[in-house]
Amino acid sequence: MTNQASIYERAHECAEAIRKSVPELPKTAVVLGSGLGKLVEDYPDRLAIPYADLPHFPKPTVEGHAGNMVFVATPKVRAIFLQGRFHYYEGHELESVTFPIRVLQCLGVKTLILTAATGGIRPSHYPGMLVCLSDHINMLGVNPLRGPYDSKLGIRFPDMTSVYCSKLQSLAHDEAHRQRLPLAAGVYACLPGPSYETPSEIRMLRTLGADVVGMSTVPEAIVARHAGMDVLGFALVTNAAAGISENPISHEEVLEAGKEATPKLGKLIDGVIRRLDSSE
Repeated sequence: MTNQASIYERAHECAEAIRKSVPELPKTAVVLGSGLGKLVEDYPDRLAIPYADLPHFPKPTVEGHAGNMVFVATPKVRAIFLQGRFHYYEGHELESVTFPIRVLQCLGVKTLILTAATGGIRPSHYPGMLVCLSDHINMLGVNPLRGPYDSKLGIRFPDMTSVYCSKLQSLAHDEAHRQRLPLAAGVYACLPGPSYETPSEIRMLRTLGADVVGMSTVPEAIVARHAGMDVLGFALVTNAAAGISENPISHEEVLEAGKEATPKLGKLIDGVIRRLDSSE
């Protein structure tokens, strides 16, 4: 298989390599954002495959992204966790950024839960707050579906009216209420990075209707919907966006906030997955 092979061929080859190690595959997958990789480490009976051992997988270069595909199989939770993602700002093309989603598609995943560390655009979205995504605004200037059409991956012009599944949003809010965990709804704006946004850009995004801002998630959500998956997105507000707070923004702050919020986000995701499994 050469690098000139199609996305489907490369994703299919990677999926077949995974099946040799994990014959019974879950139908739910979770992508873990910056600082959230430890969320999966509380589960017993897990199998981790380093991205470096998977055919055609890029390698993450950002601190806080371990680079493992972790398979969890407990009596009540069966899921695939991606410890680390790839970003457009690292120099990857969006085809590479979303390649793991195509592999999940070939593995038969039906539900994708996306997580992200984000900046809070509105004063009401304070650091440590969890947000369930209701929609997004793609400010990357490019779409991950751009390129040659392959019907094996999905239709040419997919509808994006409901990128984030309304039933999954309702389930997430109900589970958060059961756990007495505050969970807001919000719109995610995705910018290319790697620089954080300026105060003027944040004012623009707020005017456009965004609640949180980040540098990931949206390409994965678009490809997942194109692949026919139901998508649920959680944003962790790790910092106030530029102009909201007088303090400068740092990646260390993002990682620290992710570390502090991991237990509550992990508990929420665990509850959602348990309810998904029980409904199947």
